[in-house]
Amino acid sequence: MTIIAADYEKTDIGTIQIAPEVIEIIAGMATIEVPGVAGMSGGFAGGIAELLGRKNMSKGVKVDVGQREASIDVSIVIEFGTRIPEVASGVQANVKHAIESMTGLHVVQVNVHIHDVIFKAAEKVEEPAETAPNRVK
Repeated sequence: MTIIAADYEKTDIGTIQIAPEVIEIIAGMATIEVPGVAGMSGGFAGGIAELLGRKNMSKGVKVDVGQREASIDVSIVIEFGTRIPEVASGVQANVKHAIESMTGLHVVQVNVHIHDVIFKAAEKVEEPAETAPNRVK
């Protein structure tokens, strides 16, 4: 029996490797699909990438990948007024399902870290402009 290097799967015609960055992107996409998640919290490097105009889909995601298992950490910003335990549970379920169905890896942990709460901008109601009093007669 030969030992296959981590992240490799041997088939009849070769090997398959899934890069950790791919799993980060899958986890990031699955996270932002959950209602109540306003965005990902990525820290300094993620903010610089966005300033340069690049959308970083793995922002706020850290993965530990073994040969058959994965552990995921996601850092999120939630919308004010949502139930944090429900949003976090939804993120865990969605990330686990997405990674397991797309990669075949068994997800042993999905840790959700809430870093901020964002308030929805209040809609501005336009008031009719008042006419200036006519001072010159």
